[in-house]
This record gives sequence, structure tokens and C-alpha cells, in this order.
Amino acid sequence: MTHLTEHSLVQGGRSAAFATACVRGGVAAGLGVGALAVLVIVAWISSPFPDSGAGGALHLAAGLWLLAHGVELVRTDTLGGLPAPLGIVPLLTAALPVWLVFRTARSTLDPADETGPRPSPAGALGAVSGGYLLVAAVIVVYSESGPLPADLVTAGLWLPGVVLGAAGAGVWTALGRPLPGREEAAALRGAAAGLVTLLAGGAVLAGTALVWHAGAARASYEGIAGEWSGRVALALLVLALLPNAAVWAAAYGLGPGVALGTGALATPLGLVGDPAVPPFPLLAALPPEGRGGWPQWAAAAVPLVAAVVLGRSVGRATGTGRARETALAALGAAWASGAAVAVLAGAAGGPLGSGRLLAFGPVWWQAGTAAVLWGVAVGLPTALAVRAWGRRVPRPKHPKPPKPPKPPKQPKAARTAEAPALAATAPAPGAAAPTPPVFDFSLNGLDGLGGLNGPSGLADLDDDEGYVPYDYLPASWETAPTPSTPPAPRPAPAPRPDTEPPRPSGTTGAEREATPKDTP
Repeated sequence: MTHLTEHSLVQGGRSAAFATACVRGGVAAGLGVGALAVLVIVAWISSPFPDSGAGGALHLAAGLWLLAHGVELVRTDTLGGLPAPLGIVPLLTAALPVWLVFRTARSTLDPADETGPRPSPAGALGAVSGGYLLVAAVIVVYSESGPLPADLVTAGLWLPGVVLGAAGAGVWTALGRPLPGREEAAALRGAAAGLVTLLAGGAVLAGTALVWHAGAARASYEGIAGEWSGRVALALLVLALLPNAAVWAAAYGLGPGVALGTGALATPLGLVGDPAVPPFPLLAALPPEGRGGWPQWAAAAVPLVAAVVLGRSVGRATGTGRARETALAALGAAWASGAAVAVLAGAAGGPLGSGRLLAFGPVWWQAGTAAVLWGVAVGLPTALAVRAWGRRVPRPKHPKPPKPPKPPKQPKAARTAEAPALAATAPAPGAAAPTPPVFDFSLNGLDGLGGLNGPSGLADLDDDEGYVPYDYLPASWETAPTPSTPPAPRPAPAPRPDTEPPRPSGTTGAEREATPKDTP
């Protein structure tokens, strides 16, 4: 019974967490709509000639919010009376709702209170997306009564896809970004590095073109908006479309180029057809008509660098594996990068109206295919080369023999004191050279023993049993003394106990017999 009660409590807690996640998804959608509504209402209030009331401003905010999710709008108040589609998404405005969905899904699985119940990853994905899409459906219905109703086909395709993708990314981040293997991780990192490099290069190309055609862009800006309120609104629109310009420039450098109306295409090789370009500051940066020169051809350096960065990232991530793993990861990165470029190109381009303006901007499938080809043709060899370079074995360098240490230098005072001493010991110029040492190999030291044949010489020492001739030889051969120094006298040897002491000079044998030793 206790087990069933605890199970019911857990189920109740998860249901509450699921409902909370659904509400949080709806709040995220409301925050996005509210932020755009504030901007539109401020522009409407500051406008000196408003075309409609507050209801028209709210309908415009709802249409812009749907356009930020990729939903095409239909303009009904055209000059010709025919509805005209509007499908170019300002990518900067799309960043706000995507970030809100991502943050909501991530915080649902990673709440501040760890003790509270949390839904499962699939439950969090479904709850956040469901709550968000419920609010989106209401806004789609509300936009149908305004001047910019939503296209129901694109609303049913793009809106759920964007919401589910952003929520799925948030859930994946909350789980620690798990990946099935090292190859997949290397492919995703390489694709992200290549995509960021490609978009950054596209932004540089677009900025350079705008600076090059600054005069035309300024004339277009001043011609569209005369009042300060209109200029502020136009400046905000240009700011929201700056990421689109970066995507356009990247697609231009990839090779397929951008469509400037039906039958007009701008590529690095030149501009073909008759472009139908409306007056707009960003469109003033488009290349001129005719054949392209070296400034247009230089745009190909952007995808080249992006492919090299992709291959370098993959090669460094899989440097310890086999070549097959590196090749597969590079191919996966190329395909992932191509898919991301296709999505961005499809969102950055689209129709601007009817007739010749139905095709405007990069074609999504052409831009994606070109990105894949660049990744395979340049990124794959780069990855293999980086892997081979990282696995090379460095050759050992033979160390050079150490140099002998230099003798320490004597201080100046020591050298000064040593010079007089050397001068004093040096011989005079006219003096004779010193006599070399002479070793004494004679038996002069044995003169005190009476010579070799004397009465107490070496001949008498042979009778002694303890006689050792080496005892009477010098212990070491000393150098002979110089003539100026007399040799030191050698001490007389001690008399032996079994021999009589030497007789004093002048005594005779009779005197010896008269000594007290012989007297009784």
C-alpha cells in the first residue's frame, strides 16, 4: 500500500512538472511577441502620419513575430490589388524567439531546486514545444484579420520545425551534450568551426561592399525615409537584416551566387540577366553588371578558408585515431555544414513580392550543395594532412659536446701584485741559466760506515742475521743540493749491542786491559 502511495505521489509530481513546463513554453512565446509589440508601438507613436490605429500596430507585431519563425506573410494592400508574398526572414529578429525556446527547455530539466520533480527529457521537449505552439496557433489566427496574414502552409511546416529544433537543442544542452562517439563529436565541432568562419567571412565581404558603395547606400537610405521616425525604423530594419547580408555574401563566395529576381543571378564570374532590385540601402552593395574581376573572384577565399578551418578542427580532434575515422569525421562535418548553410540560405532568402520578385536571395539547395563540395574537396585533405602532421615522429637531435669552462679571471689587484713577483723571480738578462737538478746515485751516505771494505763496512754486516741492505739505502732519491748549499750531515748509525763500542783515539790495547772491567 505504501508503494502505491509513493508511486502516485511521484506521478502527481511529474504531472505538475509537465504542466509547469507547458506554461513556461507559452510564457516564452508571449515574451517574444511582447518584445516586438513594444518596438512596433513605439514606432507607431513616434510616427507623424500613422496609417492605422493601435490594432494595426499589434497586427504588424504579430506578423513580424511569425515572420521571425520562417512563416511567409501575404501582403494584401498592394498597389495592383493582388496579394504579394513576403518570405525574407530578418535573422536578427529570429534570434530572440529561438533563444527563448532554447533557454526555457534547458531550465526545465535543470531547475534551481534539485529536490523538486522534473519531467523526462522527452516530456520536457513535448511540454515546452506544446505550450509554445499553442500560443503560436492563437497568433496565426489573430494575424488572419490583419494586413499581413500568415501563409498556412509555411506556418504548418516552418513554425513547428523551428520550435522543436530550439527546444531539442535546449534539452540536449541540459543533458550535457551527449554524443554517440568521438567521430560524431569531431564532425560537429568541425562543422561549427567551418560555419562560423564562413559567416564571419561573409560579414567581412558584405561590410567591404557597403563601404565601397557607401554613396549609393546613403542616397537610398535618405530617399526612402525623410522624417527622423522613419529613419529610425529603417535603421532598425537594416540592423535586423545584417545577418542576412552576411549569408548572402557567403553564398556568393561559395559559387552559386544570389538570385536578384527571376532570371537574374549574381556570381563571382559576373552578373547575368536583368536584376529587379528595389531601392534599399543593403542592396546597394550588390556587384555591378557585367563580367566579374579580381575583386569578385577574391570572394572565393572565404569558403576556402572555412573549409581549411573545418579540416583542421577535424584533423586535430581525430589525430590519435585511424585515417578512416578522420575521413569519416571530415565527411560528416562537410554534410553537417552544408545542411546548416542550406537552412540559413532558405531563411535569408525568399520572395519579396509577386512577378519577378518571387525569387530573391540565395537558393537553399544550391548553397548547401556548394558547402558540401567545398568541405569534401578542401576539408577532407586538410584533415588527413593535419592528422599525418600530428602523428609524425620527431628525429632526435644530437647534442653538441659541452664547451670546457673558461678559467675565472683574476681580479685586477691580484694581477697587479703578481707582476712584480714574476719580475723578481725571472733571471737577469746577462745571468747564467739555473743548474738543472742532479740526482745522487752514489754511496756517499755510507762513508760513515768505513766504506765497502772497511772494518765496519758492508762486509761485516753480512754476518748479521737481521741485516737488510735496503735499510741503509735512502728511502727516496732526493735531488742533489745546489753548490751554494752544503749537504746536511747524516747521523751516525747506532752501535749494535753485540759489537764493542769504538775505541777512543790514542788508546792502546794495554790501556784496555787495565780498565776497571777487568779488575777483580
